[in-house]
Amino acid sequence: MSGLNQTVKRLAGAGIGVLILSVAAEPFAGVTAHAGIDGWLGFHAVFGFAACVVMVLVARLLGFFLKREDGYYD
Repeated sequence: MSGLNQTVKRLAGAGIGVLILSVAAEPFAGVTAHAGIDGWLGFHAVFGFAACVVMVLVARLLGFFLKREDGYYD
């Protein structure tokens, strides 16, 4: 099981590294602010993360309302 934990740690580290690089590259990408707050450094990364969290929460809520019994289709 330690091999799996090591792989998960490496993938998490790689993901965090990519996020750091994308935020660090943002000033050089020529991002144009349209609403003021979207000109802040790292706004797009935070907004994307928050959007993913909201999608997961909405999906769990929908699953609560849409789930059926195990033998529903039998």
